[in-house]
Amino acid sequence: MSQTGVWEWEKRQSKLNQKKDLLMRLDQIIPWQEFRPTLEKIHNKPRKSNAGRKAMDVVVMFKLLVLQQLYNISDEELEYQVSDRLSFMQFMGFGLADEVPDATTVWLFRKQLSEQGLIEAVFEQFDGYLVEQGYAAKGGQIVDATLIPVPKQHNSDKENEQIKQGKTPQQWQDQPHRRAQKDTDARWTKKGDKSYFGYKDHIGIDAAYGLIRRYAVTDASVHDSQVLGALLDEDNQSDEIWADSAYRSAAIEETLELMGFESQIHERAYRNRPLSEAQKQSNRDKSKTRARVEHVFGRWTMQMGGKLIRSIGLVRAKATLGLKNLTYNFVRYTFLQTQCPC
Repeated sequence: MSQTGVWEWEKRQSKLNQKKDLLMRLDQIIPWQEFRPTLEKIHNKPRKSNAGRKAMDVVVMFKLLVLQQLYNISDEELEYQVSDRLSFMQFMGFGLADEVPDATTVWLFRKQLSEQGLIEAVFEQFDGYLVEQGYAAKGGQIVDATLIPVPKQHNSDKENEQIKQGKTPQQWQDQPHRRAQKDTDARWTKKGDKSYFGYKDHIGIDAAYGLIRRYAVTDASVHDSQVLGALLDEDNQSDEIWADSAYRSAAIEETLELMGFESQIHERAYRNRPLSEAQKQSNRDKSKTRARVEHVFGRWTMQMGGKLIRSIGLVRAKATLGLKNLTYNFVRYTFLQTQCPC
């Protein structure tokens, strides 16, 4: 690179630094190196051969996955964008001459993290870090779920019936490439008058800081209330729980009381039993707190590339959404530390 080229490169980097964009703040505030011991556990699994190039640095690969979730882009698009965009290169610490991991390497790294349960481990590790930094869960907890769409499957009625029975349609067995493109774990569900196909991300946030403390991933047909137990955070300093009326039942109210939680779940109307004015007002009051969980999904939609995922199968959906939840916490923590719009 000529002297003029070096100068232009440094000048452009300086302008980015002055603007202090989100990527710059994430790079400075998130303790990337603290995740290294956890991430390096992927190397504990012996390699079949020592042939081939040296594995990429695990922290570099992890930052690539976070970058991918920030913009909701495919592995192939990630490879291109990191090679093309100065802000991406700067976030990754790459120079113009540095090698960018290809799409296959990114896919394999994410697969290894998923298979060894390391995405969940890093999520828990960062939650512990949040506590150390003074962001222990408090103020009570808010639970909710959001539908995660995936590309719709064009199956026959017979094929769908076999899938529901846990069987693989015979014609797919003779066409492995077609089978590989079929998501047999995703399910249809209805919300209002509209049908959706995919999965659900169930989350629990603390009311004080709006950080995701617990999450669970299911297919879209699973009712929100069935996952409530997995979302309860006994470490929260307050016993109150907010949720919409989908979580309301006599059994849930009784269980929460026995566990020492104070239910702030919305009242629900039943046939021939409409809500009283007092109940409606109570729900409106509860909504002032409960609505904070919508901010999580709103950021996904407005600033993190939307909720659509491109992976196939529940295992990969759990990996992708686990990373998405973690990335949201990174962004939220960065905001809390800087107290400026991200």
